[in-house]
Amino acid sequence: MLKKGLDFLLENSIILIAGAFAGLLWANINHESYEHLLHFEIFKNTLIGYPLHDAADAAHGMRVINFHYLVNDILMAFFFAIAGKEVWEATLPGGPLSNAKKAAVPLISAVGGMIGPAAIYLYGAHLIGQYAEISNGWAIPCATDIAFSYLVARLIFGAGHPAVPFLLLLAIADDALGLLIIAVFYPQEEVKILWMLLPVIAVIIGIIMQKRGIHSFWPYLIIPGTLSWFGFALAGLHPSLGLLPIIPTLPHAHADKGLFNWADMEKHDTLNEFEHFWKNPVEVILGLFGLLNAGVVVGAIGEPTYLVLIGLLLGKPIGIWLTGMFTAKTLKFGLPDGLSSKDLFVLGNAAAIGFTVALFVSTVAFKPGQIQDAAKMGALLSFGAVLTTFIAAKIMRTKKAK
Repeated sequence: MLKKGLDFLLENSIILIAGAFAGLLWANINHESYEHLLHFEIFKNTLIGYPLHDAADAAHGMRVINFHYLVNDILMAFFFAIAGKEVWEATLPGGPLSNAKKAAVPLISAVGGMIGPAAIYLYGAHLIGQYAEISNGWAIPCATDIAFSYLVARLIFGAGHPAVPFLLLLAIADDALGLLIIAVFYPQEEVKILWMLLPVIAVIIGIIMQKRGIHSFWPYLIIPGTLSWFGFALAGLHPSLGLLPIIPTLPHAHADKGLFNWADMEKHDTLNEFEHFWKNPVEVILGLFGLLNAGVVVGAIGEPTYLVLIGLLLGKPIGIWLTGMFTAKTLKFGLPDGLSSKDLFVLGNAAAIGFTVALFVSTVAFKPGQIQDAAKMGALLSFGAVLTTFIAAKIMRTKKAK
Protein backbone atom coordinates (compact mmCIF):
# COMPACT_ATOMS: atom_id res chain seq x y z
CA MET A 1 0.00 0.00 0.00
CA LEU A 2 2.88 2.34 0.81
CA LYS A 3 4.30 1.69 -2.67
CA LYS A 4 0.96 2.68 -4.20
CA GLY A 5 1.03 5.92 -2.24
CA LEU A 6 4.58 6.64 -3.32
CA ASP A 7 3.70 5.83 -6.95
CA PHE A 8 0.78 8.25 -6.81
CA LEU A 9 2.92 11.06 -5.44
CA LEU A 10 5.68 10.31 -7.91
CA GLU A 11 3.31 10.31 -10.89
CA ASN A 12 1.81 13.55 -9.67
CA SER A 13 5.23 15.15 -9.41
CA ILE A 14 6.48 13.96 -12.79
CA ILE A 15 3.48 15.39 -14.67
CA LEU A 16 3.72 18.65 -12.77
CA ILE A 17 7.46 18.97 -13.42
CA ALA A 18 6.95 18.14 -17.11
CA GLY A 19 4.24 20.82 -17.41
CA ALA A 20 6.35 23.41 -15.61
CA PHE A 21 9.43 22.63 -17.71
CA ALA A 22 7.38 22.81 -20.94
CA GLY A 23 5.92 26.17 -19.89
CA LEU A 24 9.34 27.56 -19.00
CA LEU A 25 10.81 26.36 -22.29
CA TRP A 26 7.87 27.61 -24.39
CA ALA A 27 7.85 31.07 -22.79
CA ASN A 28 11.57 31.52 -23.49
CA ILE A 29 11.44 30.20 -27.08
CA ASN A 30 8.28 31.96 -28.28
CA HIS A 31 6.81 34.21 -25.60
CA GLU A 32 4.13 35.67 -27.88
CA SER A 33 2.54 32.32 -28.69
CA TYR A 34 2.76 31.33 -25.01
CA GLU A 35 0.86 34.49 -24.00
CA HIS A 36 -1.70 33.71 -26.72
CA LEU A 37 -2.26 30.32 -25.09
CA LEU A 38 -2.81 31.90 -21.67
CA HIS A 39 -5.32 34.44 -22.96
CA PHE A 40 -7.13 32.15 -25.40
CA GLU A 41 -10.81 33.01 -24.89
CA ILE A 42 -13.25 30.18 -24.22
CA PHE A 43 -16.30 32.23 -23.20
CA LYS A 44 -16.75 35.99 -23.47
CA ASN A 45 -19.26 38.37 -21.87
CA THR A 46 -19.84 36.18 -18.82
CA LEU A 47 -20.63 37.12 -15.21
CA ILE A 48 -17.57 35.26 -13.94
CA GLY A 49 -13.98 35.21 -15.13
CA TYR A 50 -11.32 37.87 -15.60
CA PRO A 51 -12.42 41.48 -16.20
CA LEU A 52 -12.34 42.47 -19.86
CA HIS A 53 -9.78 45.03 -21.00
CA ASP A 54 -12.35 46.78 -23.20
CA ALA A 55 -13.64 49.75 -21.16
CA ALA A 56 -17.19 49.54 -22.53
CA ASP A 57 -17.55 45.82 -21.74
CA ALA A 58 -15.88 46.25 -18.36
CA ALA A 59 -18.30 49.04 -17.48
CA HIS A 60 -21.18 46.59 -17.90
CA GLY A 61 -19.45 44.07 -15.65
CA MET A 62 -18.74 41.67 -18.51
CA ARG A 63 -15.91 39.19 -18.10
CA VAL A 64 -14.04 36.51 -20.02
CA ILE A 65 -13.21 32.89 -19.24
CA ASN A 66 -9.87 32.19 -20.88
CA PHE A 67 -7.63 29.12 -20.71
CA HIS A 68 -5.71 30.51 -17.71
CA TYR A 69 -8.94 31.11 -15.75
CA LEU A 70 -10.23 27.64 -16.66
CA VAL A 71 -7.17 25.98 -15.14
CA ASN A 72 -6.30 28.27 -12.21
CA ASP A 73 -9.78 29.17 -11.01
CA ILE A 74 -12.00 26.26 -12.06
CA LEU A 75 -9.96 23.06 -12.46
CA MET A 76 -7.57 23.77 -9.56
CA ALA A 77 -10.64 23.67 -7.30
CA PHE A 78 -10.37 19.86 -7.51
CA PHE A 79 -6.71 19.97 -6.40
CA PHE A 80 -7.58 22.09 -3.36
CA ALA A 81 -10.60 19.88 -2.67
CA ILE A 82 -8.32 16.83 -2.39
CA ALA A 83 -5.94 18.82 -0.16
CA GLY A 84 -8.94 19.83 1.93
CA LYS A 85 -10.04 16.20 2.09
CA GLU A 86 -6.69 15.24 3.65
CA VAL A 87 -7.02 18.03 6.23
CA TRP A 88 -10.60 17.02 7.08
CA GLU A 89 -9.77 13.32 7.41
CA ALA A 90 -6.79 14.11 9.61
CA THR A 91 -9.21 15.54 12.20
CA LEU A 92 -11.31 12.36 12.33
CA PRO A 93 -10.82 9.78 15.12
CA GLY A 94 -7.47 8.04 14.57
CA GLY A 95 -6.23 10.86 12.36
CA PRO A 96 -3.02 12.71 13.21
CA LEU A 97 -4.90 15.91 14.07
CA SER A 98 -7.39 14.15 16.36
CA ASN A 99 -4.95 14.03 19.28
CA ALA A 100 -4.11 17.59 20.33
CA LYS A 101 -1.02 16.62 22.34
CA LYS A 102 0.50 14.50 19.55
CA ALA A 103 -0.25 17.14 16.93
CA ALA A 104 0.98 20.12 18.98
CA VAL A 105 4.66 20.06 17.98
CA PRO A 106 4.20 19.63 14.19
CA LEU A 107 1.27 22.07 14.16
CA ILE A 108 3.16 24.83 15.99
CA SER A 109 6.24 24.01 13.89
CA ALA A 110 4.11 24.59 10.79
CA VAL A 111 3.17 28.03 12.10
CA GLY A 112 6.85 28.78 12.76
CA GLY A 113 7.64 27.54 9.27
CA MET A 114 5.31 30.21 7.89
CA ILE A 115 6.23 33.09 10.21
CA GLY A 116 9.97 32.67 9.55
CA PRO A 117 9.80 32.99 5.73
CA ALA A 118 7.19 35.77 5.87
CA ALA A 119 9.30 37.79 8.32
CA ILE A 120 12.44 37.42 6.21
CA TYR A 121 10.56 38.37 3.04
CA LEU A 122 8.97 41.48 4.56
CA TYR A 123 12.16 42.61 6.29
CA GLY A 124 14.12 42.09 3.07
CA ALA A 125 11.55 44.10 1.09
CA HIS A 126 11.94 46.92 3.65
CA LEU A 127 15.75 46.81 3.52
CA ILE A 128 15.90 47.16 -0.27
CA GLY A 129 13.36 49.98 -0.23
CA GLN A 130 10.65 48.14 -2.21
CA TYR A 131 8.21 47.38 0.56
CA ALA A 132 5.24 49.08 -1.11
CA GLU A 133 5.86 47.36 -4.46
CA ILE A 134 6.54 43.76 -3.41
CA SER A 135 5.39 43.25 0.20
CA ASN A 136 2.14 41.61 -0.96
CA GLY A 137 4.18 38.52 -1.83
CA TRP A 138 4.93 37.73 1.83
CA ALA A 139 2.89 34.48 1.73
CA ILE A 140 4.73 33.00 -1.29
CA PRO A 141 7.66 31.55 0.74
CA CYS A 142 5.23 30.26 3.40
CA ALA A 143 4.25 27.33 1.16
CA THR A 144 5.43 23.72 1.39
CA ASP A 145 4.99 21.34 -1.54
CA ILE A 146 3.82 18.24 0.26
CA ALA A 147 4.57 15.74 -2.53
CA PHE A 148 8.18 16.79 -3.18
CA SER A 149 8.99 17.31 0.50
CA TYR A 150 7.62 13.85 1.28
CA LEU A 151 9.72 12.18 -1.42
CA VAL A 152 12.92 13.92 -0.31
CA ALA A 153 12.27 13.04 3.35
CA ARG A 154 11.76 9.37 2.45
CA LEU A 155 15.02 9.28 0.52
CA ILE A 156 16.97 10.77 3.43
CA PHE A 157 15.28 9.29 6.50
CA GLY A 158 13.81 6.05 5.13
CA ALA A 159 10.14 5.04 5.26
CA GLY A 160 10.23 3.88 8.90
CA HIS A 161 11.70 7.06 10.40
CA PRO A 162 9.38 9.20 12.59
CA ALA A 163 10.57 12.28 10.68
CA VAL A 164 8.43 11.22 7.68
CA PRO A 165 4.97 11.25 9.36
CA PHE A 166 6.05 14.35 11.32
CA LEU A 167 6.83 16.16 8.05
CA LEU A 168 3.55 14.99 6.48
CA LEU A 169 1.54 16.36 9.40
CA LEU A 170 3.52 19.61 9.30
CA ALA A 171 2.97 19.94 5.54
CA ILE A 172 -0.76 19.26 5.69
CA ALA A 173 -1.11 21.86 8.47
CA ASP A 174 0.90 24.22 6.24
CA ASP A 175 -1.57 23.53 3.41
CA ALA A 176 -4.54 24.25 5.68
CA LEU A 177 -3.05 27.54 6.83
CA GLY A 178 -2.12 28.34 3.23
CA LEU A 179 -5.73 27.90 2.10
CA LEU A 180 -6.85 30.22 4.88
CA ILE A 181 -4.24 32.83 3.89
CA ILE A 182 -5.35 32.75 0.22
CA ALA A 183 -8.99 33.16 1.22
CA VAL A 184 -8.41 35.99 3.73
CA PHE A 185 -5.47 37.97 2.34
CA TYR A 186 -5.77 37.47 -1.42
CA PRO A 187 -9.31 38.22 -2.58
CA GLN A 188 -9.56 38.57 -6.36
CA GLU A 189 -11.26 41.95 -6.09
CA GLU A 190 -13.46 43.90 -3.69
CA VAL A 191 -15.16 41.33 -1.48
CA LYS A 192 -18.95 41.19 -1.75
CA ILE A 193 -19.62 39.26 1.41
CA LEU A 194 -23.34 38.77 0.70
CA TRP A 195 -22.48 36.23 -2.01
CA MET A 196 -20.88 34.03 0.67
CA LEU A 197 -24.40 33.07 1.66
CA LEU A 198 -24.27 30.70 -1.35
CA PRO A 199 -21.54 28.47 0.19
CA VAL A 200 -23.53 28.48 3.47
CA ILE A 201 -26.65 27.33 1.60
CA ALA A 202 -24.49 24.78 -0.25
CA VAL A 203 -23.30 23.28 3.05
CA ILE A 204 -26.90 23.03 4.31
CA ILE A 205 -27.94 21.28 1.07
CA GLY A 206 -24.95 18.92 1.38
CA ILE A 207 -25.91 18.00 4.96
CA ILE A 208 -29.51 17.34 3.89
CA MET A 209 -28.29 15.14 1.02
CA GLN A 210 -26.09 13.23 3.46
CA LYS A 211 -29.02 12.72 5.85
CA ARG A 212 -31.11 11.47 2.91
CA GLY A 213 -28.51 8.78 2.25
CA ILE A 214 -27.13 10.03 -1.09
CA HIS A 215 -23.81 8.22 -1.51
CA SER A 216 -22.59 9.19 -4.99
CA PHE A 217 -20.26 12.20 -4.87
CA TRP A 218 -21.59 13.54 -8.20
CA PRO A 219 -24.81 15.10 -6.79
CA TYR A 220 -22.67 16.83 -4.12
CA LEU A 221 -20.39 18.28 -6.81
CA ILE A 222 -23.16 19.26 -9.22
CA ILE A 223 -25.55 20.93 -6.77
CA PRO A 224 -23.88 22.23 -3.55
CA GLY A 225 -20.40 22.15 -5.14
CA THR A 226 -21.40 24.36 -8.08
CA LEU A 227 -23.37 26.66 -5.79
CA SER A 228 -20.42 27.08 -3.42
CA TRP A 229 -17.96 27.68 -6.27
CA PHE A 230 -20.16 30.45 -7.74
CA GLY A 231 -20.48 31.97 -4.27
CA PHE A 232 -16.69 32.33 -4.00
CA ALA A 233 -16.37 33.62 -7.58
CA LEU A 234 -19.12 36.24 -7.22
CA ALA A 235 -17.95 37.26 -3.74
CA GLY A 236 -14.53 38.17 -5.14
CA LEU A 237 -12.68 35.40 -3.25
CA HIS A 238 -10.49 32.97 -5.13
CA PRO A 239 -12.93 30.45 -6.66
CA SER A 240 -10.34 27.64 -6.63
CA LEU A 241 -11.26 27.31 -2.93
CA GLY A 242 -14.94 26.98 -3.80
CA LEU A 243 -15.29 23.23 -3.22
CA LEU A 244 -13.73 23.25 0.25
CA PRO A 245 -16.95 23.98 2.22
CA ILE A 246 -18.74 20.91 0.86
CA ILE A 247 -15.94 18.39 1.59
CA PRO A 248 -17.07 17.73 5.21
CA THR A 249 -20.64 17.13 3.98
CA LEU A 250 -19.65 14.10 1.87
CA PRO A 251 -20.45 10.82 3.69
CA HIS A 252 -17.23 9.46 5.13
CA ALA A 253 -15.79 6.77 7.39
CA HIS A 254 -15.58 7.98 10.98
CA ALA A 255 -11.94 7.04 11.34
CA ASP A 256 -8.69 7.75 9.56
CA LYS A 257 -5.71 5.39 9.25
CA GLY A 258 -3.26 8.26 9.03
CA LEU A 259 -1.97 10.84 6.64
CA PHE A 260 -1.30 9.49 3.14
CA ASN A 261 -2.05 5.94 4.25
CA TRP A 262 -3.22 4.51 0.95
CA ALA A 263 -5.21 1.79 2.71
CA ASP A 264 -7.84 4.54 2.90
CA MET A 265 -8.15 4.21 -0.87
CA GLU A 266 -9.75 0.80 -0.30
CA LYS A 267 -12.61 2.44 1.58
CA HIS A 268 -15.77 2.93 -0.42
CA ASP A 269 -17.30 5.82 1.47
CA THR A 270 -18.24 8.85 -0.62
CA LEU A 271 -15.27 10.98 0.46
CA ASN A 272 -12.70 8.36 -0.53
CA GLU A 273 -14.54 7.54 -3.75
CA PHE A 274 -14.30 11.24 -4.61
CA GLU A 275 -10.52 11.19 -4.16
CA HIS A 276 -10.14 7.86 -5.92
CA PHE A 277 -11.96 9.17 -9.01
CA TRP A 278 -10.29 12.59 -9.14
CA LYS A 279 -6.68 11.72 -8.25
CA ASN A 280 -5.71 10.92 -11.86
CA PRO A 281 -7.50 13.90 -13.45
CA VAL A 282 -5.83 16.12 -10.83
CA GLU A 283 -2.44 14.86 -12.06
CA VAL A 284 -3.32 16.24 -15.51
CA ILE A 285 -4.70 19.45 -13.98
CA LEU A 286 -1.43 19.99 -12.10
CA GLY A 287 0.47 19.44 -15.35
CA LEU A 288 -1.66 22.12 -17.03
CA PHE A 289 -1.17 24.38 -14.02
CA GLY A 290 2.61 24.00 -14.35
CA LEU A 291 2.41 24.69 -18.09
CA LEU A 292 0.38 27.89 -17.68
CA ASN A 293 2.10 29.29 -14.58
CA ALA A 294 5.78 28.38 -14.84
CA GLY A 295 6.26 30.07 -18.21
CA VAL A 296 8.46 32.98 -17.16
CA VAL A 297 11.38 34.48 -19.03
CA VAL A 298 14.64 33.45 -17.37
CA GLY A 299 15.74 37.09 -17.37
CA ALA A 300 12.82 37.88 -15.04
CA ILE A 301 14.95 37.11 -11.98
CA GLY A 302 14.77 40.06 -9.60
CA GLU A 303 14.39 41.10 -5.96
CA PRO A 304 11.23 39.03 -5.32
CA THR A 305 13.12 35.96 -6.59
CA TYR A 306 15.82 36.35 -3.96
CA LEU A 307 13.38 37.17 -1.16
CA VAL A 308 11.21 34.13 -1.92
CA LEU A 309 14.30 31.91 -2.09
CA ILE A 310 15.89 33.22 1.10
CA GLY A 311 12.53 33.03 2.86
CA LEU A 312 12.14 29.38 1.91
CA LEU A 313 15.73 28.11 2.17
CA LEU A 314 16.55 29.99 5.37
CA GLY A 315 13.27 31.01 7.01
CA LYS A 316 11.56 27.61 6.72
CA PRO A 317 14.15 25.41 8.49
CA ILE A 318 14.95 28.06 11.13
CA GLY A 319 11.27 28.81 11.82
CA ILE A 320 10.37 25.12 12.05
CA TRP A 321 13.36 24.27 14.25
CA LEU A 322 12.92 27.18 16.69
CA THR A 323 9.17 26.76 17.22
CA GLY A 324 9.46 22.96 17.25
CA MET A 325 12.15 22.96 19.93
CA PHE A 326 10.30 25.60 21.95
CA THR A 327 7.14 23.48 21.93
CA ALA A 328 8.99 20.23 22.59
CA LYS A 329 11.42 21.41 25.29
CA THR A 330 10.07 24.61 26.85
CA LEU A 331 6.38 23.68 26.71
CA LYS A 332 7.31 20.04 27.53
CA PHE A 333 5.31 18.40 24.71
CA GLY A 334 8.37 16.44 23.62
CA LEU A 335 9.50 15.22 20.22
CA PRO A 336 8.24 11.86 18.88
CA ASP A 337 10.38 8.87 19.88
CA GLY A 338 13.31 8.51 17.50
CA LEU A 339 13.20 12.13 16.28
CA SER A 340 16.12 14.31 17.40
CA SER A 341 16.59 18.07 17.26
CA LYS A 342 19.03 17.52 14.36
CA ASP A 343 16.41 15.52 12.47
CA LEU A 344 13.95 18.38 13.02
CA PHE A 345 16.35 20.80 11.33
CA VAL A 346 16.88 18.45 8.37
CA LEU A 347 13.15 17.93 7.78
CA GLY A 348 12.74 21.72 8.05
CA ASN A 349 15.02 21.98 5.02
CA ALA A 350 12.87 19.44 3.15
CA ALA A 351 9.80 21.56 3.91
CA ALA A 352 11.46 24.49 2.10
CA ILE A 353 10.42 23.15 -1.32
CA GLY A 354 7.60 25.57 -2.14
CA PHE A 355 6.92 24.91 -5.83
CA THR A 356 3.19 24.16 -6.48
CA VAL A 357 1.50 26.27 -3.80
CA ALA A 358 4.23 28.95 -3.97
CA LEU A 359 3.60 29.25 -7.72
CA PHE A 360 -0.12 29.53 -7.09
CA VAL A 361 0.27 32.23 -4.43
CA SER A 362 2.55 34.15 -6.83
CA THR A 363 -0.33 34.34 -9.32
CA VAL A 364 -2.76 35.76 -6.75
CA ALA A 365 -0.30 38.03 -4.91
CA PHE A 366 0.81 40.02 -7.97
CA LYS A 367 -0.72 41.08 -11.26
CA PRO A 368 0.84 39.58 -14.42
CA GLY A 369 4.11 41.32 -15.15
CA GLN A 370 7.74 41.56 -14.11
CA ILE A 371 7.19 41.32 -10.34
CA GLN A 372 4.95 38.25 -10.66
CA ASP A 373 7.45 36.56 -12.99
CA ALA A 374 10.32 37.28 -10.58
CA ALA A 375 8.32 35.80 -7.68
CA LYS A 376 7.52 32.71 -9.78
CA MET A 377 11.23 32.22 -10.45
CA GLY A 378 11.77 32.07 -6.70
CA ALA A 379 9.08 29.37 -6.42
CA LEU A 380 10.67 27.37 -9.26
CA LEU A 381 14.19 27.72 -7.86
CA SER A 382 13.02 26.46 -4.46
CA PHE A 383 13.94 23.03 -5.81
CA GLY A 384 17.36 24.06 -4.53
CA ALA A 385 16.03 22.95 -1.14
CA VAL A 386 16.56 19.36 -2.31
CA LEU A 387 20.32 20.05 -2.38
CA THR A 388 20.36 21.96 0.92
CA THR A 389 18.40 19.13 2.59
CA PHE A 390 20.96 16.52 1.54
CA ILE A 391 23.79 18.82 2.68
CA ALA A 392 22.08 19.37 6.05
CA ALA A 393 21.56 15.61 6.41
CA LYS A 394 25.26 15.03 5.72
CA ILE A 395 26.36 17.67 8.24
CA MET A 396 23.91 16.43 10.89
CA ARG A 397 24.94 12.81 10.16
CA THR A 398 21.35 11.74 9.66
CA LYS A 399 20.92 7.98 9.85
CA LYS A 400 18.46 6.31 7.52
CA ALA A 401 15.94 4.05 9.24
CA LYS A 402 16.00 0.43 8.10
